[in-house]
Amino acid sequence: MTRTVGIFIFDEMEVLDLGGPFEVFSTASRVRERLQPNEPPPFDVFTVAETLGTVRARAGLKLMPHFAMDEHPAIDILVIPGGVVTSVMQQENVIHWISRIGSQASLTASVCTGAFLLAKAGLLDGKSATTHWEDLDDLQRLFPSMQVISEQRWVDTGQIVTSAGISAGIDMCLHLVARLEGIELANLTTRQMEWLATTPQ
Repeated sequence: MTRTVGIFIFDEMEVLDLGGPFEVFSTASRVRERLQPNEPPPFDVFTVAETLGTVRARAGLKLMPHFAMDEHPAIDILVIPGGVVTSVMQQENVIHWISRIGSQASLTASVCTGAFLLAKAGLLDGKSATTHWEDLDDLQRLFPSMQVISEQRWVDTGQIVTSAGISAGIDMCLHLVARLEGIELANLTTRQMEWLATTPQ
């Protein structure tokens, strides 16, 4: 079974918050293809933005999304990167989309300050979550109904998984590969990426 992974991208997004998850899931599929060439890939990864226009990530990197919010394939795993999210939090159409798609997806994950967008969308009410260490206090202050966790690379509550800042998103996604497709594929993906700092759990 192939799971679709939709990564939402937006202006002032942190580049590695997109690149890390994109690389983990796409590398896992390449590794599996070598092992089982006649089987469907475990993940199909694509990006979604508010429109099909150019997205400017932090430091000016220009990106073109695969799909717009109003027309994209069904999403099994929704990934929300972080970055400068102040403006996005005020876009009601985006927050409504995150709320709707996040509720429908089998799994929703955020990297870094992407947790603020999940919280704004109501997806973290009554749940535990984490974010970048600089933003932990602000997340708890703005969304007191949730429990903010510090000193953890990721927090897995089942349908919702959040990670700490930037590179922690890679660890979280390797954990998700292990959870969804098994520890062997996660370990092989870790080795293929030469990401040896942590071991998936």
